[in-house]
Amino acid sequence: MGLFSFLKKEPKKIPLRFHNTLSGKLEEFSPLGKRVVTMYNCGPTPYDRQHIGNMVPPVLADTLRRVLEVWGYKVKQVMNITDFGHLTGDNEGDPNEGDDKMTRGLAREGLKPTMANMRKLAEKYAGLFFEDITLLGVNTNRVTYPRASDYIPEQIALIETLEQKGYAYTIKDGVYYDALKFKGYGKLGNINLEGQREGVRVEEKKDKKNPHDFVLWKLSERMGWPSPWGKGFPGWHIECTAMIFKLLGKQIDIHTGGIEHIPIHHNNEIAQAEAAVGKQFVKYWLHNAHITVEGKKISKSLGNTVYLHNIIDKGFSPRAFRYWFLTGHYRTPMNFTWEAIEGANTALRRLTRTYLELPEGGKPHEEFLNNFYLALSEDLNTASALGQTWDFIKGSTGYEKVSPADKKATLIKVDNILGLGFSLPREAARLKVLAQSDLPPEVARLLDEREEARKNKDFTKADDLRKQIEAHGFELKDTPLGTQLLKK
Repeated sequence: MGLFSFLKKEPKKIPLRFHNTLSGKLEEFSPLGKRVVTMYNCGPTPYDRQHIGNMVPPVLADTLRRVLEVWGYKVKQVMNITDFGHLTGDNEGDPNEGDDKMTRGLAREGLKPTMANMRKLAEKYAGLFFEDITLLGVNTNRVTYPRASDYIPEQIALIETLEQKGYAYTIKDGVYYDALKFKGYGKLGNINLEGQREGVRVEEKKDKKNPHDFVLWKLSERMGWPSPWGKGFPGWHIECTAMIFKLLGKQIDIHTGGIEHIPIHHNNEIAQAEAAVGKQFVKYWLHNAHITVEGKKISKSLGNTVYLHNIIDKGFSPRAFRYWFLTGHYRTPMNFTWEAIEGANTALRRLTRTYLELPEGGKPHEEFLNNFYLALSEDLNTASALGQTWDFIKGSTGYEKVSPADKKATLIKVDNILGLGFSLPREAARLKVLAQSDLPPEVARLLDEREEARKNKDFTKADDLRKQIEAHGFELKDTPLGTQLLKK
C-alpha cells in the first residue's frame, strides 16, 4: 500500500480514466476547461412510469458527478426531459417512423391529443421519475432538467443552420438530415452502416436520399409549433443537440447514456452538432450496459417489467437497487433478480448498522481512501471500491489497527461518493434504515406509542411495546440518532 503514499489524501492527484466509446479505449480524463466539467445525460421520455432499466442512467450520472466533485471539479450537469417528438421507431431501425411516444401515452390515458394535455402527461410522469431517482439518492438539486418543448426556437434555429450549410433537405413529411454528407457518420461505436441498412424500412420513405437520413422537423396537422417548414415538431435527436448548445456550449466534456443510444441517437447528435459548428462535439462518451430481469430483456409483453415501487412494496430499501448496481460495472450487463436485490438490501442494512454503531470524533483513514479513490479512478470501478470498503470495515490486512472512530469518519467519505445514504442525518432514522416503503400501519402505530412512552419515561410500557413490535418481525435499536427499525 505504501506504493501510493505520494498521492496523499487529495483524489485530484490521482488521474481519472474513463472508457471513451468514441475511441473504444480507456483514456485519462482531461476536461476542456481547467476545473469546470460540462456533462449531459440522456433523460427519460415521460409518457409512462420509468422501469428500473431507466433508473440506471441517472444513478450512473449521479455517481460520476460525485466522483468528479470529489476530484475537485465543478460540474455543470444537464439531463433532458423529452416531452415530445420521440417516435416509437427510434432505436428500432428507423428513427423516422412510428407514433410519438407522448401521443401514445395520451391515448392510453384517454386524453385528447392537445399540446396542453401532452404537457400535463409529461409533468405527471416526470414528477414520478424525480420521486424515484430521489429515493435512489440522486441529488436532483445539482442537475438542470430542461424540457425539450421549452427550447423550440433553439431547435428551429439549429435546423436552419444545417439547412444553410447543405446538410438538411425537405420532403413531403418534413425536414431531414443528409447523413452520408457528414464524413464520419457512424464513427461512435464504429457502426457498420451497410449492416445496419438491412433493418431500415426504406420503402416507407422512397423520397429520402439515404436510408440513414433522419428527421429534423416532422410536419403534423394535429399538434405542433409553427416553423419555416410548416406546423410540426422537432425530431428527437435535434432537441439534445440544441439544448446542449444553449445550456452547456458548442463543445462539452462528457455525454452519457445507454448503449442503445449509440447506433442512432448519439451518432445523429454528433452529425448535427459537428456539421453545425465544425468542431468536435463531445470529448468523452460513456455508455452503460443494459440490465435484464431474470435473464430476459425488460419488456411489458414479457410481463417482467419491474418498477422501483415494486422493490419498495416488497420491503426493500430503494437504495438497495443503487447498491446492487454499484456491485457491478456500469459497462457490464447485469441481471436483476429478487434474490440479488435481497442480498443488496441485507448488505446495505449491515453497512448502515455498522456505521451507526461506530463512535464519532475520528479522522478519515488516508491509506484506505487512496485505495478507494484508485479503484474509482479506473473507469468508475465501484465494485472494487465497495469490496475494499468491506475489507476496511472488517479490519482486513493493513486495516487491523484502525480505530472505530476513524472508520466512521472514513465511511462518511465513502458515502459522499457512492450515495448509499447510510451516513445521512436522520430525522426519522428508523425509516431510513428500513428503507423502504411505509411500515405496516399496526407497526407504525406501536412505534409511535413506544416513542411517546419513552419521552414520558414510561419504560415499562416502552418495553412492552418493543416486544409487540418484535412479534411483528422487526428488530429495534435505540441510538443517539433515534430508534432504528430493522427487519429480522
